[in-house]
Amino acid sequence: MSDILSNFLHKFFLPLAPTCIFLFLYLLFTRFWLISVLYAIWWFYDYDTPSQGGHKLPVLCALKVWDYMRDYFPIKLMKTADLDPRHNYVLGFHPHGVLVVGAFANFCTNTTGFTQLFPGITSYLDYIMCNLSFSYRWSKHVEFAASYLLSRQGGGNAVVIAVGGAREALDAHPGTYNVILAEKKGFIKLAMEHGAHLVPVFSFGENEVYDQFENPRGTWLRWIQDHLQSIMGISLPLFHARGVFQYSFGLMPYRKPINTIVGRPIRVEKIEKPTAEELDVLHQLYMDELNNLFEEHKGNYGVDKDTHLNFV
Repeated sequence: MSDILSNFLHKFFLPLAPTCIFLFLYLLFTRFWLISVLYAIWWFYDYDTPSQGGHKLPVLCALKVWDYMRDYFPIKLMKTADLDPRHNYVLGFHPHGVLVVGAFANFCTNTTGFTQLFPGITSYLDYIMCNLSFSYRWSKHVEFAASYLLSRQGGGNAVVIAVGGAREALDAHPGTYNVILAEKKGFIKLAMEHGAHLVPVFSFGENEVYDQFENPRGTWLRWIQDHLQSIMGISLPLFHARGVFQYSFGLMPYRKPINTIVGRPIRVEKIEKPTAEELDVLHQLYMDELNNLFEEHKGNYGVDKDTHLNFV
């Protein structure tokens, strides 16, 4: 039951923000209005925190419930090289999957041993923003937060970005390896402007924990999903898996292993205003390194030798 509880907590993180907004407005018109007023005061005082990396509370990252979540799938984190704590890093996480399960477990909690694998490095991934970051408003919040963290002197900061974002979630079907990266250069520019080293990360099994209703490009369903994403900034994949006490249908993820591999760092020199040509060169190098990471490890995780990444 503990692993089921942990996955319920994970699954319901996404609607947490709109639920809190509704509750805030509702309480204003009840005898508990003071709660909303006090929260509004705190919100005003704490307004800049999201653009400065947020509050990272070690006690929450170390909760036992995350161990149950890790063991449910299970989720494992592996490294291919050390990360020097004197530098800052931008970690590109691929693929997004439906709910970025691997990114959350590996980089928002301590359950898979990130701090032991990479001593002196602190990872930052805003779980909610990761799913909302492709509306303009949220992308600016993410950009400000990442810039703040990467501008810190002394190094030791790792900003984790699910590069494919909401659009890639719509392609998260089991057995597929579509990576939306061909035109994604914003994170490359971010790394160059701050001299932060780039690190490709591939999470095998991320697309296996949920099924989606078929939504190939050109269908009415995909048209609606793309249209809603352009309006709201979030995607709405119609996903399903198993139930709590039965295995035929439900919203609980399948118990499929997720193995997240952290690749070798790509050294990046600081260029405050990189040219288009400089961006293209580093972007291609990053794509090559990600592809090499996939090809090097795919055989260990049941991926056919004739299967390759499809960059979109």
